[in-house]
Amino acid sequence: MIKMADQSPYPGTPRWVKISFTIVGLLLLLAVALMASGVGGPHGPGRHLSTPDTEGQPPLAGDRP
Repeated sequence: MIKMADQSPYPGTPRWVKISFTIVGLLLLLAVALMASGVGGPHGPGRHLSTPDTEGQPPLAGDRP
């Protein structure tokens, strides 16, 4: 009878999982750094509206007249 070598019960986390978590972590850190520095500019529902489209509409919550 041929005996198989003993294998450890859990070989560890696969490399692709470690790389994926590293990339996601770096992207999250980049997003937090951009939000904290204010590089992205103001955000909100009225950010992408052009000026003529907003005439006659009441101001959005948080907008100052």
